[in-house]
Amino acid sequence: MASGAFLELATLVVDAGNAAGARIIINDRADVARLSGAHGVHVGQTDLSAADARAVVGPDAILGLSTHSQAQWDAALEQPISYIAIGPTFGTGTKDTGYSAVGLRVVSQAALAARQRGRPVVAIGGISMENAVSVIGAGAASVAVISDLLTGDPEARCRAFLRILE
Repeated sequence: MASGAFLELATLVVDAGNAAGARIIINDRADVARLSGAHGVHVGQTDLSAADARAVVGPDAILGLSTHSQAQWDAALEQPISYIAIGPTFGTGTKDTGYSAVGLRVVSQAALAARQRGRPVVAIGGISMENAVSVIGAGAASVAVISDLLTGDPEARCRAFLRILE
């Protein structure tokens, strides 16, 4: 999406999220996160570095970083981030990450390392209503879900996720 259109959409989403009491995290684009008033940004291994993203969004914004291996999460924990994401946890068709599914054992390992540094882990990739509880049980503080929310009414799916994860 072109930058101007993305900023316009992000601003609308942030405004709607604020009205509903939600926190909005923009994917990949620290500039759009800052300009739209989002609560934070999530970057990947090939995006703006965590340090550069932090410089753009400021010290109080939420900043997440995707990781896919122990070397990456160890490096991430040295960065000025709020949380690390680990994945893909399971196989996913949402996007080709170039990484294989890491499974629940790796989620547990990443969560332990992150907890020791005072940071939560968000598990991402292939998370569904059927496996979300096991991911939290493996140590993830939360889950990032895309495809499973679109298998019906997204609001109803979100509410169902919240019920099973309470």
